[in-house]
Amino acid sequence: MEIKLFNTMSKSIEIFKPLEEGKVSMYTCGPTVYHFAHIGNLRTYVSQDVMKRMFIANGYDVKHIMNFTDVGHLTSDGDTGEDKMEKGSRREGKSVWEIAKYYTDVFLSDIKKLNILPATKYTPATQYIQEQIDLVKRLEDLGYTYKIEGDGIYYDTSKFADYWKLGGQKLDDLKAGARIDFADGKRNIADFALWKFSPKDVKRQMEWDSPWGVGFPGWHIECSAMSLKEIGDRMDIHSGGVDHIKVHHSNEIAQVEPVIGHKWVNYWVHMEFLNDLTGKMSKSKGDFLTLSKLEDLGYPAIVYRYFLLMASYRKQITFSYELLDGAKNSYENLVKKVNVISKEADRNFNKSVVENWKTKILETLNNDINTAGAIVILQELLKSNETASTKAELIKFFDEILGLNLIENAKALEKSNFSDIPEEITKMAQERLEAKKNKNYALADELRTKISDAGYIIEDKPDRFNIKAK
Repeated sequence: MEIKLFNTMSKSIEIFKPLEEGKVSMYTCGPTVYHFAHIGNLRTYVSQDVMKRMFIANGYDVKHIMNFTDVGHLTSDGDTGEDKMEKGSRREGKSVWEIAKYYTDVFLSDIKKLNILPATKYTPATQYIQEQIDLVKRLEDLGYTYKIEGDGIYYDTSKFADYWKLGGQKLDDLKAGARIDFADGKRNIADFALWKFSPKDVKRQMEWDSPWGVGFPGWHIECSAMSLKEIGDRMDIHSGGVDHIKVHHSNEIAQVEPVIGHKWVNYWVHMEFLNDLTGKMSKSKGDFLTLSKLEDLGYPAIVYRYFLLMASYRKQITFSYELLDGAKNSYENLVKKVNVISKEADRNFNKSVVENWKTKILETLNNDINTAGAIVILQELLKSNETASTKAELIKFFDEILGLNLIENAKALEKSNFSDIPEEITKMAQERLEAKKNKNYALADELRTKISDAGYIIEDKPDRFNIKAK
């Protein structure tokens, strides 16, 4: 069945044609593990998850690589400022290795709550230092680099004629006020660091020997080196947030294509922002909204996933609790309807009718990951005159492609009374309440995760709590 995707490179919707029949290779830019992911970050991973589920539903074998940036991402896109990992270490009084481990684990917990399928392989940047050094050396041998004394090895973007092809920006646009700083020693405003030297007067926690001196890799070289190692010199899809288009992903192309000598990625797929009422959601604003905070306010992670899928991945969403309340009510109504259907269903469904509906569903989703359209079809199905057994079989399919856990939550609906909560869960919830009163938030977070992993949701109230089965 035909699949269409919007390709950022061509600025158009294209028919997907895999490099290898029946297989999809996909690289997605993962988190910088120096802090919690906010709910805007998580939108990208939910959208990418549905894209992967779409390919799987169409019979493809998907190889999915996602990186963890645990070194080299500076606080400025202009290769200035502090390494975010060092910043996290200083903020919390822990080593950078402890920071990386903790926030990697939190991220993995978040995506599990959101019912995001795990990647085929996760690649922390610190485990691929030699590959990054080797790639910088190859660029140096080809004449694409220069050295800024006391700073690092930089990429000369004037040597790569196609540097602007992905982002479509012009040099004057960058000079007018882009995110890139013109650091001392740069030849061109778009040039970027491949390898940074460790400061002479500061001992970094993460640094390595290299042909150019002790230092650490630039942020952009990481994804290029790791994807070349794990996927090869051609891939079907490279994906990330729209904020990566003009800098990070343009830099990646510049690092790879001179070395391999041909086109690298066939489809660039980018996900739009989630905005708060003041604009793009960002950690720099301080008190950013995490998935755990939503859960504490009584919004299960799966409700947030449903909220996101009600809009196109290519459209910006403005977050509000009013909209989230609407999504919560809608999702709960779906679960109640599925609960009734499940009780009435048996195994005697009409296979041809089911296949006709599946075709309709996939044709909609395959049209540039149209999740909103798929949800409309789900609503149509529930209102239709099809038998309960046919509906139940198709709801399984919807759960496979949208990951909304409708059947699982319908089964748990009967257990939503507090009296049905296991004693050990109630005990942990009480311990968590005491931990919060004592401002032991680390313990409170740990207990909430254990309760969530056991299949229950804590709804915080002033000086009390409610517990519900997921």
